[in-house]
Amino acid sequence: MEFSRPRGTRDFLPEETSKRRWVENIIRDTFERYGYKEVQTPTFEHLELITAKSGDEIRAHLYHFKDKSNRDIALRPEFTAPVMRLYVNELQSRPKPLKLYYFGNCFRYERPQSGRFREFWQAGVELIGSGYPEAEAEVIALTVETLKKLGLQEFETHIGHIGVLRKVLKKSGVEENDQNLVLGLIDKGEIEELKNVLDELRLKEKDKQLIFNLLNLVGRNEVILKAETLLRGNIDALKELERLREVLRWLKEFGVSDYHVNFGIARGLDYYTGVVFEIYSKKLKAQKQICGGGSYSLAEVFGGEKVATCGFAFGFDRVVLALEAEGVDLGAKAKKEFLVVMTGESLLPKAIEIASMIRNRFPCHVDLMRRRLGKALAYANSIGIPFVVIVGEEELKEDKVILRDMKTGSQKEVSIKNIEKDILKVIE
Repeated sequence: MEFSRPRGTRDFLPEETSKRRWVENIIRDTFERYGYKEVQTPTFEHLELITAKSGDEIRAHLYHFKDKSNRDIALRPEFTAPVMRLYVNELQSRPKPLKLYYFGNCFRYERPQSGRFREFWQAGVELIGSGYPEAEAEVIALTVETLKKLGLQEFETHIGHIGVLRKVLKKSGVEENDQNLVLGLIDKGEIEELKNVLDELRLKEKDKQLIFNLLNLVGRNEVILKAETLLRGNIDALKELERLREVLRWLKEFGVSDYHVNFGIARGLDYYTGVVFEIYSKKLKAQKQICGGGSYSLAEVFGGEKVATCGFAFGFDRVVLALEAEGVDLGAKAKKEFLVVMTGESLLPKAIEIASMIRNRFPCHVDLMRRRLGKALAYANSIGIPFVVIVGEEELKEDKVILRDMKTGSQKEVSIKNIEKDILKVIE
């Protein structure tokens, strides 16, 4: 019987895994350069944690089940709730701000399509404890710098403020639960359904028009002035707008000026409270969003004290797709890998010894198939190994081996005693 993998999951072959690891390592390195420390959380959590703020309607999109003690368990659909649960359990008393990052797989029961899978990976950060605008600006700057470090060029950063929308809805008489419904429809782009809901909520025509005018405000900093005009008379909304202005001022200090102000960003989760942002790849189609985040309030939902928090998550799989779509060389240029072969089976012990020396600095294979030299070289070519070390009887008498560049075909004798240094001289 032949088994296939579950729908919505993937196998990654060595070549693809190598590319993904290269992307992952650059993301990790950039996060750590900003002072973030990695945390890890369980792959599954209590179902109540996931539904505490998002509501029971999220169950349809979860992998959840009863364990052997009849407890309701869910595979994590994202990392923010688990990380904030970790913070409340273990880290509340630590000095602020706390700068945490994560990388791992998540699970959602959704219809698989290009760029959307049932098992997927996220990489993200949570900045906990600073309510200042420069903290939010730094988080946004980190997303942009990470993508630039990866070599991505064709992307757009869109920044909004969900607090502005909430204050407009509140003044229009919309209660918090209904606000979440409205914001969810805005996030999904379901404009016709949004119109129906606003009609059902019996909003005045001028209030509905204000909402749609705001949603259509997308552009550079000049749209802030347009929003200010639209919001005249709504003191609370204007305060939120001023907060967005402050974040954008600080963002300039971090060297980020290429962004769009977009009041139509709502984000799909109920816990967002202030600045929100999304990043879109110009090369991807329907599933073009590769990053999303913002400021939120969640610790108190899990039994902790209320604390200012801002974070984001990269859709790691989509970042990889975007890089490939732009033709970014995912780590291939850095590859320095070796195969040690021998001209006779009796030289295998020496070949193993030499391979062990090379492994102090580089990835290195030993030919384990006892091939003849010609076939061993053909094998190296077929799997893309750029350098071959040939162990031969005559060279060993002088304590040397032959280093062959498979791309150029050139060969050079190198000393076994100083093999690491001699190899470096030849290949660099």
